[in-house]
Amino acid sequence: MTVNFETESEAERPLDFSTARLFVVAAQFNIDPSHYAEFMMAIVDNARQSRQHEPGCLTFDVCADPTRSDQVFLYEVYRSEAAFEQHKRTRHFLHFQHKVTSWIVEKKVKLLNLVDGGAKPYT
Repeated sequence: MTVNFETESEAERPLDFSTARLFVVAAQFNIDPSHYAEFMMAIVDNARQSRQHEPGCLTFDVCADPTRSDQVFLYEVYRSEAAFEQHKRTRHFLHFQHKVTSWIVEKKVKLLNLVDGGAKPYT
Protein backbone atom coordinates (compact mmCIF):
# COMPACT_ATOMS: atom_id res chain seq x y z
CA MET A 1 0.00 0.00 0.00
CA THR A 2 1.32 3.43 -0.89
CA VAL A 3 0.22 6.69 0.72
CA ASN A 4 0.69 9.98 -1.08
CA PHE A 5 0.89 13.29 0.75
CA GLU A 6 -1.38 16.07 -0.48
CA THR A 7 1.60 18.39 -0.55
CA GLU A 8 5.17 17.45 -1.27
CA SER A 9 6.48 19.80 1.45
CA GLU A 10 6.63 17.00 4.06
CA ALA A 11 8.00 14.33 1.76
CA GLU A 12 9.29 14.26 -1.76
CA ARG A 13 8.13 10.72 -2.34
CA PRO A 14 5.18 8.62 -1.20
CA LEU A 15 5.49 6.34 1.81
CA ASP A 16 5.67 2.68 0.86
CA PHE A 17 4.56 0.61 3.84
CA SER A 18 5.72 -2.59 2.17
CA THR A 19 9.35 -1.58 2.77
CA ALA A 20 9.10 -1.64 6.57
CA ARG A 21 11.93 -3.79 7.88
CA LEU A 22 11.86 -3.74 11.67
CA PHE A 23 9.70 -6.32 13.43
CA VAL A 24 7.51 -5.38 16.42
CA VAL A 25 5.95 -7.54 19.09
CA ALA A 26 3.20 -5.98 21.20
CA ALA A 27 1.92 -8.23 23.97
CA GLN A 28 -0.72 -7.76 26.66
CA PHE A 29 -0.61 -10.08 29.66
CA ASN A 30 -3.22 -10.57 32.38
CA ILE A 31 -1.40 -12.07 35.34
CA ASP A 32 -2.73 -14.00 38.32
CA PRO A 33 -2.51 -11.25 40.99
CA SER A 34 -0.95 -13.66 43.48
CA HIS A 35 2.05 -14.00 41.13
CA TYR A 36 2.27 -10.43 39.82
CA ALA A 37 5.44 -9.45 41.72
CA GLU A 38 7.20 -12.65 40.67
CA PHE A 39 6.10 -12.17 37.08
CA MET A 40 7.40 -8.60 37.04
CA MET A 41 10.82 -9.68 38.32
CA ALA A 42 10.97 -12.43 35.68
CA ILE A 43 9.85 -10.27 32.74
CA VAL A 44 12.18 -7.40 33.66
CA ASP A 45 15.09 -9.87 33.83
CA ASN A 46 14.09 -11.34 30.46
CA ALA A 47 13.86 -7.87 28.91
CA ARG A 48 17.26 -6.78 30.28
CA GLN A 49 18.97 -9.94 29.08
CA SER A 50 17.36 -9.59 25.67
CA ARG A 51 18.60 -6.00 25.30
CA GLN A 52 22.09 -6.84 26.60
CA HIS A 53 22.78 -10.12 24.83
CA GLU A 54 20.74 -10.12 21.62
CA PRO A 55 22.07 -7.85 18.85
CA GLY A 56 18.76 -8.28 17.02
CA CYS A 57 16.73 -6.89 19.94
CA LEU A 58 16.58 -3.11 19.60
CA THR A 59 13.87 -2.34 22.15
CA PHE A 60 12.21 -4.33 24.89
CA ASP A 61 9.96 -2.20 27.08
CA VAL A 62 7.95 -3.57 30.00
CA CYS A 63 4.95 -1.42 30.94
CA ALA A 64 2.66 -1.79 33.95
CA ASP A 65 -0.89 -0.48 34.06
CA PRO A 66 -1.07 1.82 37.13
CA THR A 67 -4.80 1.16 37.51
CA ARG A 68 -4.71 -2.64 37.13
CA SER A 69 -2.11 -4.63 39.01
CA ASP A 70 -2.81 -7.70 36.91
CA GLN A 71 -1.95 -6.22 33.49
CA VAL A 72 1.44 -5.94 31.82
CA PHE A 73 2.18 -4.64 28.33
CA LEU A 74 5.36 -5.41 26.35
CA TYR A 75 6.70 -3.53 23.36
CA GLU A 76 9.62 -5.17 21.59
CA VAL A 77 11.44 -4.17 18.40
CA TYR A 78 13.73 -6.55 16.51
CA ARG A 79 15.91 -6.06 13.45
CA SER A 80 13.87 -8.74 11.68
CA GLU A 81 11.37 -11.51 12.21
CA ALA A 82 14.34 -13.91 12.19
CA ALA A 83 15.87 -12.00 15.12
CA PHE A 84 12.61 -12.46 17.04
CA GLU A 85 12.59 -16.17 16.22
CA GLN A 86 16.16 -16.35 17.56
CA HIS A 87 15.01 -14.54 20.73
CA LYS A 88 12.46 -17.30 21.35
CA ARG A 89 15.29 -19.88 21.34
CA THR A 90 17.54 -18.11 23.87
CA ARG A 91 18.19 -19.64 27.27
CA HIS A 92 16.80 -16.63 29.16
CA PHE A 93 13.55 -16.61 27.16
CA LEU A 94 13.02 -20.37 27.54
CA HIS A 95 13.68 -20.07 31.29
CA PHE A 96 11.23 -17.16 31.53
CA GLN A 97 8.58 -19.02 29.53
CA HIS A 98 8.85 -22.13 31.68
CA LYS A 99 8.73 -20.15 34.92
CA VAL A 100 5.73 -17.88 34.20
CA THR A 101 3.37 -19.93 32.02
CA SER A 102 1.11 -20.98 34.90
CA TRP A 103 0.89 -17.37 36.17
CA ILE A 104 -0.58 -16.03 32.93
CA VAL A 105 -4.37 -15.82 32.88
CA GLU A 106 -4.55 -14.41 29.34
CA LYS A 107 -2.04 -13.30 26.70
CA LYS A 108 -2.68 -11.35 23.49
CA VAL A 109 0.17 -10.87 21.02
CA LYS A 110 0.33 -8.72 17.90
CA LEU A 111 3.16 -9.07 15.38
CA LEU A 112 3.74 -5.91 13.35
CA ASN A 113 6.16 -4.14 11.02
CA LEU A 114 7.54 -0.82 12.21
CA VAL A 115 6.77 1.86 9.64
CA ASP A 116 8.14 4.88 11.49
CA GLY A 117 10.00 4.86 14.79
CA GLY A 118 10.41 8.09 16.65
CA ALA A 119 11.79 6.95 19.98
CA LYS A 120 15.03 8.49 21.19
CA PRO A 121 17.47 6.45 23.28
CA TYR A 122 16.94 6.69 27.01
CA THR A 123 19.44 8.79 28.92
